[in-house]
Amino acid sequence: MGALYDYFRAPDDEAAAKLMAATDGGPVVREGDFPGVDAVDGKGIDPSVVLGKVVSFALDVPWAADLTGQRLVWPDDAGEDPEYEGPWVVVLSERAWDALAEIPDDHLSGLAERWSQIEELSYYSDTQPEVMLSRLREFVGLARRARTSGESIYCWICL
Repeated sequence: MGALYDYFRAPDDEAAAKLMAATDGGPVVREGDFPGVDAVDGKGIDPSVVLGKVVSFALDVPWAADLTGQRLVWPDDAGEDPEYEGPWVVVLSERAWDALAEIPDDHLSGLAERWSQIEELSYYSDTQPEVMLSRLREFVGLARRARTSGESIYCWICL
């Protein structure tokens, strides 16, 4: 099994940490949903590379490893142990989520087509353009709701 990713919105780092306490360290997306959490199951979409590539397409800039601007927010001591395999939570940059929130609806299909062709997705069987369009709509919707509510986007990660 590979890494797991759940993306969610929260008002601040403290609220994200409280969510981790309430979920016993995650995951955030659960059967029947966790009350009061707006989240997207990342299904193998890591924040740096796979999500970062669609952000680069939206911004029309070359992909870079730091494009999504991740910063560790939970647990505080995760970066101290090189053997630590999660879970942990990072917050993504406002620039990354603004880029997704601002994609015009009539551009989603073309971006999803490009996204479905990236090398990192070539190992998965469910990355046809129509599937990736559905995924992109989920991320764009989460980004738009976060922006409307003044919240940030977080990613729960577990190896």
